[in-house]
Amino acid sequence: MKIETWYQHNFESQLEGRYISLKHIKPLLEKYQDIFSISSAGTSELGNDIPKITLGKGSNKILAWSQMHGNETTCTKAIFDFFKFITNNELFKDEISHFLKNNTLVIIPILNPDGAIAYTRENANGIDLNRDAIDLSQKESVVLRNVFNEFQPHLCLNLHDQRTIYGLDNGLPATVSFLSPAADKNRSVNNSRIESMKQIVKINKILQQYIPGQVGRYDDTYNENCVGDSFQKNEVPTILFEAGHYKTDYKRETTRKFIFYSFLSLFDMIPNDKEDIDYEDYFLIPKNKTNYRDLILRDVKLDQSSNHATVVMQYEERLINGAIDFIPVVETVDDIDDIYGHYEPDPAASQFLLNSQKKK
Repeated sequence: MKIETWYQHNFESQLEGRYISLKHIKPLLEKYQDIFSISSAGTSELGNDIPKITLGKGSNKILAWSQMHGNETTCTKAIFDFFKFITNNELFKDEISHFLKNNTLVIIPILNPDGAIAYTRENANGIDLNRDAIDLSQKESVVLRNVFNEFQPHLCLNLHDQRTIYGLDNGLPATVSFLSPAADKNRSVNNSRIESMKQIVKINKILQQYIPGQVGRYDDTYNENCVGDSFQKNEVPTILFEAGHYKTDYKRETTRKFIFYSFLSLFDMIPNDKEDIDYEDYFLIPKNKTNYRDLILRDVKLDQSSNHATVVMQYEERLINGAIDFIPVVETVDDIDDIYGHYEPDPAASQFLLNSQKKK
């Protein structure tokens, strides 16, 4: 059976949509209590538990954390897809056995449980945990650093979502992006960066089979306050995952599949051409551009005049009754040619009414 077929029938259906909090994953943690080692890594600023899951007994140590930003949930769903894969007893037995024998994987599925509940990027104190690597001012930051120091991983996976604004020069959206974080202001290519670059190249080779031309490279400007940059500076190879947009997949149920495939590629659980991996191919992955918006109305007639313009809108994500609603907000009304829209209705077939809400 191909992995695509397995996934279609076996992804973790108990997790869906953009809103994922501890409440949603607790039943699954209970399900895996007797299979994995599940413990508490610590507590958040509001006293919520930060669970830690350990699987495998190998010498190669991998540390991964998701929802450092509470409203970035796609990789969390993919993590539980991976758990379902790793615990299936019928297929891919050799690949799973090899992975568990040679690796120890520690995962923090929700590092920022307070932000997850509120569906905010920041934690309960309004702090971006990914800018707290030096100060370690927040309990969640200390939890991650303690796990890092105690576990002493050989590879770190920093799992995030990126906004729908990111696309590539070819006019396609950046559905998945990666970064080998810089270790200094000069963006030197040290040994840890080379290793993470190699792993990204390996993942990209697989993803090109599924989303050709839709894998991007995230900006590598150095910031010592960012966790990935800090770990890379400590000579631990670190990979930033950025789950992005695919067609009309605003719930990111399709993107989670590509993150799942990325995990399998990284962990050598699907065939990879290891002999043909050159870290310099990392720089051939196109850089992300902010050349996409959610909704674009082109050639819109303004008021009663004969003038026409382009109306650009972004969706504002709001947590309403336990689900995420997408509210279109006008960003600009201008003549714009270098921005793509995820949805661009045909102006010849539609009429639009815009409330300018100008102050009198």
